[in-house]
Amino acid sequence: MADLDVGDLAPQFDLPRDGGGSLSLAAFSGKPIVLYFYPQDDTTSCTQEAISFSQLKPDFEKAGAVVIGLSPDTARKHDKFKSKYNLTIDLAADEERKVIESYHLWVEKSMYGRKYMGVERATFLIGRDGRIARIWRKVRVKGHAEEVLEAVRAL
Repeated sequence: MADLDVGDLAPQFDLPRDGGGSLSLAAFSGKPIVLYFYPQDDTTSCTQEAISFSQLKPDFEKAGAVVIGLSPDTARKHDKFKSKYNLTIDLAADEERKVIESYHLWVEKSMYGRKYMGVERATFLIGRDGRIARIWRKVRVKGHAEEVLEAVRAL
């Protein structure tokens, strides 16, 4: 299966979310969506990324966009993560990794010479038409949320 590319329709999903209920792309139809994938709640880089997006949430909203963080953690773990760091963005729980795999982000990784499977940190900007407008892969956290905000404003 080929990787997703700019112009492709974003794979749809309906997943459990923090605070109960569910999150789906369809619920935000007609709005730009920032969908960012991260490996795990409450780790250094993932926490910094979530805090950055939360701090900029008012700016994303002013630009008409929604920010959704997605990881294989449970909705309950997302609740604890949000509470601990006062996060304001929506978090989706993909415990079975179906959405992560549909975005081709369940990949082989390597740390200290050990190979393992994990989530590639990536962000997809989905336009009002449901098509992928921009993709950031192997994201470096510092300055990333600001870069994504500029891309949203440029839509």
